[in-house]
Amino acid sequence: MEPLTVGVPRELKAEEHRVALTPDGVRELLHRGVEVLVERGAGVDSSIPDDDFARAGATLVDDAAELWARAGMVCKVKEPLEEEFAHFRDGLVLFTYLHLAAYPAVADALLAGGVTALAYETVEDAHRRLPLLAPMSEVAGRMSVQVGAHFLERHNGGRGVLLGGVPGVHPARVAVIGAGNVGWNAAWMAAGLQAEVHLLDKNADRLRYADQIQMGRIITLTSNRGMMERVIAEADLVIGAVLVPGGRAPTVVTEDMVRAMKPGTVIVDVAIDQGGCVETSHETTHTDPVFERHGVLHYAVGNMPGAVPNTSTHALTNSTLPYVADVAELGPAEACRRDRGLALGVNTAGGAVVNPAVAEALGREPVDVHDALGA
Repeated sequence: MEPLTVGVPRELKAEEHRVALTPDGVRELLHRGVEVLVERGAGVDSSIPDDDFARAGATLVDDAAELWARAGMVCKVKEPLEEEFAHFRDGLVLFTYLHLAAYPAVADALLAGGVTALAYETVEDAHRRLPLLAPMSEVAGRMSVQVGAHFLERHNGGRGVLLGGVPGVHPARVAVIGAGNVGWNAAWMAAGLQAEVHLLDKNADRLRYADQIQMGRIITLTSNRGMMERVIAEADLVIGAVLVPGGRAPTVVTEDMVRAMKPGTVIVDVAIDQGGCVETSHETTHTDPVFERHGVLHYAVGNMPGAVPNTSTHALTNSTLPYVADVAELGPAEACRRDRGLALGVNTAGGAVVNPAVAEALGREPVDVHDALGA
């Protein structure tokens, strides 16, 4: 088969400044015989001007509708918005972060349009890890500490606590819920700033790894309800970093736990783009990032890495490019036949939901991915 033409549109989600491909990514795709279309202005907010894409060999397109129509495969960063649903058509391949458990209306539109939709967040590698979620998890985890420290300052509504303290003064207490990529990076960053860090998880192996690397600088604790209640009540900053691949994030921080926190403390719910792991959370934006509930500031921006788009774009493309190239060159059916982990990235195909975790979250019966791609 002829390679699919890859289209890279400008992101429409509010305050989303990333772009799905870099000029180096364009050059690599062209080397593999894949034509690349880039909407004008797509990379400007990531400090990547149109001329850089043009010099790399991309064809610049003025109109988003033209790009969607000409592309056999569209690569994005965030889930499509309602105004983009009109571009959906049977046979179109879409590769982006989808988080369909949190955005069921997007799932309905993809199914109605017959789109083969692959989600970065459900692709797995040979070790059952999430390689396309990892770079943004690393960014979000590190950012969560930076953001939390900012809102702990008194003029920003916080308790007026310096994260690392000073000699003779107790540092801030940081509770990180979840020891995956987000949690590990958050705990590492907080420890580097000399905060007192408690990292909670149910997985003892993850806690052992953190303990061995940090040599006691991070206090690792097995997560259970009693431990959570005690640690959260004493914390100045709570970072929610719980993930269920493809599914809705579980609520692990209850409203009663929030109510027991000290006034002026801060919660950063990194899991908000999968529904949030804090009962009192709702999604916010970079323009209006926090709200107060029970005296506690909640930060719940759904696209945290979008605040540092130059870093995030390059980190994302480094990970996604090999998969994008395979799907474009081989087609989704053959690429997924060769790579079981990539097949898990397919969320919808042939008008059906195919990823089991996504199907469960949406209350639908999954269809075998290879059958759906064959259809």
